[in-house]
Amino acid sequence: MTTHTRFANARLADGSLVDLTVTDGRFSAITPAGKTAEDTAAIVDLVGQLVVPAFVEGHIHLDTSFYGDAWRPHIPCTNGFDVRERVAFQARNLAAAAPMAERARNQLELCVGNGSLAMRSHVMVDASVGLKHVETILAVREKYRDLIDIQLVAFPQGGILSSPGTAELLDEALKLGCELIGGLDPASFDRDVNGHLDVVFGLAQKRGAGVDIHLHDGGTLGLFQVEEIAARTKALGMQGNVAVSHAYGLGDIQADALEKAGDMLAAAGVAIMTNAPGNHAFPPVAALRRAGVTVFSGSDNIRDSWWPYGDGDMLNRANMIGYRSGFYEDHELEAAFDVVTHAGAKALRLDGYGIAAGARADFVVMPAEHVPEAVVAVPKGRTVYRAGGAVAKDGKMLR
Repeated sequence: MTTHTRFANARLADGSLVDLTVTDGRFSAITPAGKTAEDTAAIVDLVGQLVVPAFVEGHIHLDTSFYGDAWRPHIPCTNGFDVRERVAFQARNLAAAAPMAERARNQLELCVGNGSLAMRSHVMVDASVGLKHVETILAVREKYRDLIDIQLVAFPQGGILSSPGTAELLDEALKLGCELIGGLDPASFDRDVNGHLDVVFGLAQKRGAGVDIHLHDGGTLGLFQVEEIAARTKALGMQGNVAVSHAYGLGDIQADALEKAGDMLAAAGVAIMTNAPGNHAFPPVAALRRAGVTVFSGSDNIRDSWWPYGDGDMLNRANMIGYRSGFYEDHELEAAFDVVTHAGAKALRLDGYGIAAGARADFVVMPAEHVPEAVVAVPKGRTVYRAGGAVAKDGKMLR
């Protein structure tokens, strides 16, 4: 049966007041407020509140968060940031954690409650855990499919070449339902850039999967790996299907090298994910966007073995990105917002995204005059709509 709902007096990002008509889960009409012809649609008066597309959580780890579980005090590395040591801490903590499905559900509901209705989660695959994490998160994804769209990345947290059997497990994870293949610091972790990338891109080509590689290495070592990833992406015709997450090295190179890197990434169609972490250099958002690079964001870790922070709120993440980037003008604040909405949708290749006729009616309503105010104020009084139906209000799930 066809259903119609009219959301009256909605304020769009451009400041205009409109009536949004939703038919069978999609926007069917957008008209000036009060000008919609009378019909049988149910009416929800938004009284001038801001309406924006649902946020895109572009990088998260559903399998390793302790959100909603017992507090886990952070364990510092013994001699500066070290990926291998953090992985060891993570294994120790996970062994004593609540069931993974329970922790994943807690995190999902936190994100949906704050307005994210599309997500990319990296899920650990290696010789130590096999496919257990993937199988668990696939089952959780199925239970939440009506609330949120979730892409899964088969993530070799223990490396690929340094963890015998992992390449075969990654292939199995893609067959089970993961949409992307991940990677981890080809140079510093596996110490073989070509060998590592041969596996990642080989599996992507074999299974028609996307690629999203964790890259923590800084400086010229990090830049070199970004260049190698971009070259392979272009050579294989995978533009728009590859992302590099973190890419700290782009945040600590000279301006001329960054400019060349931006042009290279834009030409190769490689997206960059940053969560603007507090104790690392991170990719310069404005400079990369000027070059035409798709820059998107995610919470990354939420209260896990890597750090105790994270609130699952992508609007707050836009605030952090703006703050750390020195964004003050309205157009800069709007850019920070784009990173967690439209740019994220582009990186994840989402269809029918946005506030437009024909788009899926996944949106967030909040008390703000415009996007710059929303980024600065991070209002909590939000209502989240999935396919035109309310699913969360004031951070709490409604169904």
